[in-house]
Amino acid sequence: MIKLLKADLEKMIKHAKSELPNEACGLIAGTIDGDSKEVKKVYYLTNIDHSNEHFSIDPNEQLATIKDIRVNGLKLIGNWHSHPESPSRPSEEDKRLAYDSSASYMILSLMDYDNPVLNSFHIANNISEKEELIIID
Repeated sequence: MIKLLKADLEKMIKHAKSELPNEACGLIAGTIDGDSKEVKKVYYLTNIDHSNEHFSIDPNEQLATIKDIRVNGLKLIGNWHSHPESPSRPSEEDKRLAYDSSASYMILSLMDYDNPVLNSFHIANNISEKEELIIID
């Protein structure tokens, strides 16, 4: 199970829409207690591919983010990215590039611009399973 504040979801949507037509991306950090994860901070990073079909996180921003996560006593929970034109589910490329089986992979679909959809996935051995995602007011 993963918990995310509604305010953070709204910021993710705003950021993803501002990056159109490209995919937006970032990292998520927070607390982990067994199978329960709570997002405390969402990071918005640069997609250096500038593509609507894939993303690569700027390595300098990624390093600075990891340092910030540690300084704030948080744990890296995983990453998030948007799908400007496709559903909120991992693409074949997303599954192939999911190297950390302990991470959560959040995908924000903007396919229906006025009704964005966010899902979170556990991906291991090229197999994705939807995680329970709870949005908290």
